[in-house]
Formats: sequence, structure tokens, C-alpha cells
Amino acid sequence: MIDFERVADLNGSFVSSLARDMEHVTLQLDRSGQVSADDVVDALSRFSVAAPSWALGTGGTRFGRFPIGGEPRSTEEKIDDVAALNALTASNRSISLHVPWDDPTDPDGLREYAADRKIEFDAMNSNTFQDNPSTTGGGALTFKFGSLANSDPAVRNAAIDHNKYVIDLGIRLGSHALTVWLADGINHPGQANHRTQFERVAEGLAEIHDHLPDDWRIYTEHKPFEPAFYATVNNDWGSSLLLAQAAGPKASCLVDLGHHLPNTNIEHVVSRLAMLDRLGGFHFNDSKYGDDDLTAGSIQPFQLFLIFCELIQAGGGRLPPLAYLIDQSHNIKDPLEDLIQSTEAVSIAYAQALIVDWDTLRESQDRDDAALAQETLQSAFRTDVRPMVAEARRRAGGAIAPLWTYRALAYRAALTDDRGSTSTATGL
Repeated sequence: MIDFERVADLNGSFVSSLARDMEHVTLQLDRSGQVSADDVVDALSRFSVAAPSWALGTGGTRFGRFPIGGEPRSTEEKIDDVAALNALTASNRSISLHVPWDDPTDPDGLREYAADRKIEFDAMNSNTFQDNPSTTGGGALTFKFGSLANSDPAVRNAAIDHNKYVIDLGIRLGSHALTVWLADGINHPGQANHRTQFERVAEGLAEIHDHLPDDWRIYTEHKPFEPAFYATVNNDWGSSLLLAQAAGPKASCLVDLGHHLPNTNIEHVVSRLAMLDRLGGFHFNDSKYGDDDLTAGSIQPFQLFLIFCELIQAGGGRLPPLAYLIDQSHNIKDPLEDLIQSTEAVSIAYAQALIVDWDTLRESQDRDDAALAQETLQSAFRTDVRPMVAEARRRAGGAIAPLWTYRALAYRAALTDDRGSTSTATGL
């Protein structure tokens, strides 16, 4: 666990410089007259983005995986790592589990374990893209040719039962949502009927939806390809919307920023789903070519900013209560360092969206003044909001400089001493 007193001591090296930086950004915002620095800091202090259990170990590619020492060997150790992450960022107050990679034998005990570390459970994630004995009966059934879209009714029922099981587990853990990503699709022309597959998935999601408690949500997650390369059932936001509508009123769409073809206007997708009140949440990451699962904001920070601009507008000036989660594969970085950087990038984009001069932007749009509209957005985007992000962390007891503090605490070395240099995170 992170030593909070040690974090406070290390913060001392940055307090005076942060005060000067805050004074500067406060004067900047006071001149604009749009929003105060304190208001932005308060909003950031309330924001939390969930950490995924599957990203606490090193990821990999089709060619190999290079584990890092001290990877979590159990769900409890994953919770420990998220608690450590949250102690530094003060913005990762929940963990999202992936079943059966995380399938506790004592859910009530795990919930208590997490509560002791001030960590809650975000959306649950089912897995029907792998054959698992607990799901497929140890080889009697297979998801090789899909799950909810499979031609075999027994396989479809197994997939439905698995999702119901994940919901029941999530109820005991205190979660309130289920995310369903499907690998269902076609790898060769003529292999299956496009319409039949879609209708089977819609029917299965409706049955899963009807198993939800009243205060739960289900999120349909789209992806254009992989592992079904010729045609994926839920391949874009339109298909995801149709499936959510078919599932029922508690269903909405989850947007993974990497799950789009190159040059897709993702903020446009966000706008459309928000208009229809079917925007459920996000998996934050970044990409260069496809589903690269790179550090959020590392490739297209302006796009991330524009997405938060759409969210602020959809929420009437504030961030709507959606599911916000990081989803990345840390192939060569220390996973916790990458999560620190991604959390900061998401917080920065949020802060930038909060300081947009919305009145000027709308007036310029009404006058078809493209230059002024661009200038208004760029003014917010180019403002250095990092002092406000750091101040929000400081006020919440986190680290002013979380990556530097993480390294100064030698947390990874301590994990390696405790867990060993060859430990492998479950599910990877």
C-alpha cells in the first residue's frame, strides 16, 4: 500500500511551484470571465475514471508478451494496485472486473476487502470470446464460431447463462452495470447469414437485459474488426444502437476510443448517441492504426478534448453520469505508470472542456464564423490546465506529481520483492 505520509512529504517539493502555477491559471481564467479555477478544481475533484483489472499486468501482441515483475496474482492484488493508483491520482476510485479472469469464490469477502481500501466495483465485463470450463462446460461447447450469434442453441444459451452469472456476481460486489463485448461475426464470405446472426444477438441481449435489477445498466460495445475480420456483428455505433434498442430501456452504448476505423469522427459518434439518450460510457485509450490500446491522449489529445466538449454540452454544462473507464494494453510500460499517465490525460481533457467560452462558440456557430469557432476551441485546448489537475489531486490527498512520486516510492520494486519477478496477472 502507498504510504500517505510519504506522499505528503514528497509533495513538499512541488507545493511552492504549484502555488505559482495556480496563481497564473487563476488570473487567466479570471480575465476570461467564464469559469473560476476553483470551480474547475472542484469538478475535477469529483471525477473518477475506473481502472480495468485486466490492465494491471503487462499486455502483449500476437508475437509475444514480456511480463514485468510484481504483477498481481489474484483479484485481491489487483485491488491493491488500484488502491495504490488511487492514492496517487485521487481519481481512480473503482475497478472493473472481467469474468472469468476475475471470478472470486467469496464475493462478499472481496467486496469487504475492496471497501477497506476505499475501492468500489465499476461495470462488470463478461467473456464469451474464449472457451472457459466454467462457461462452456470444459469443452462440450465452444465459442469458436461465436456466442450469442452461434448457430447452436446450446452455445447461445451458455453465453446467456454466463452473462446472467456475471450480473449475479456483480450484484454481490455492489456493481451496477454489465458491459458486453462480443467477438461474434464472420471470417469468410458465406460462412453465416449476416441478418440471422444479428437477430440472434439481439434476442440474446434482450434476455440478458431482462435479468438486470432495476438499478442496473447494460452496455453494448462495438468494434469494427477482430477476431471476426470479414464481418463483425456489432461493428459500429449504429449496430450498437440497434442492439441496445432491441435489448431494452436499460441498455445503452459504450464507446471504446480504439474501436473505430482510422479517421472516424468519434466526437460525432458521441454526439449522436447522446442525442438519443443511449450513450452509456467510455473505454479511454488511443490508437494510431486500429485497436492499439495506447495511452489515452498520447496520439490524439485534441480528439479527446472534443469528446469531452460533447459530453459537457450533453450534460448541460457538467459531465453526465456515465461509465468512465480506462481500457489499455501496457506492452512495454509499467502498467501503473501508464494508468497514471492516462488518468492525467483524461482529467486534462475534462478541464480543458470546462473552460471553453461556450457563449462565444455558439455565437460564432450561429454566424457561420468558422475562424472564431476554431479560435475559441483552440484557446481552451492550448491553456495549460495541468496546475488545476494537480491541485485537485493535492486537495484530495493525492500526489502533485504522481508519476515522479510513484518512482520515488519504488512501488514496483516493492511489488517485485513481494510477488516475485515471474508473477503473471490472471487473464493475460
